[in-house]
Amino acid sequence: VQLVESGGGLVQPGGSLRLSCAASGFTFISADLSWYRQAPGKERELVAGIGRFGDNANYKDSVKGRFVISRDNAKNMVYLQMNSLEPEDTAVYYCNAKYFYYRAYNVYGQGTQVTVSS
Repeated sequence: VQLVESGGGLVQPGGSLRLSCAASGFTFISADLSWYRQAPGKERELVAGIGRFGDNANYKDSVKGRFVISRDNAKNMVYLQMNSLEPEDTAVYYCNAKYFYYRAYNVYGQGTQVTVSS
C-alpha cells in the first residue's frame, strides 16, 4: 500500500497550489480519501475528505470556499486544489486512505511541504 503526494512548494499569500496523491496497492474505489495537515508544534488535522464516488466532500471550516478536494477513480489519484492561500495554511500536507479489507486500514503518505510566505 502506497500513497505518494506531490505538488507542494513555496507560494505567496493569495496564491494557489494543487496537491496530488498517487495511490497503489489497494482497491482505490473502496477507500474514503482525505487530506490532513500538520503545522510545526501542532497536531495533525483533517483538512478535507471525499467519499468513494466523489460525493460527500467535507472541509475544515477555515478552508471552505478556498480548497477543493477531488478524486479520479480511473487514475487512482486524489487532488487538493488550494486557492487564496494564507500563511496559516503553511504545513506538511498528508494524503490519507481509509478502507476495509478483512480489517480496517488507515494509511498516510509521506507528506508534502506547503509554505505560504511573502
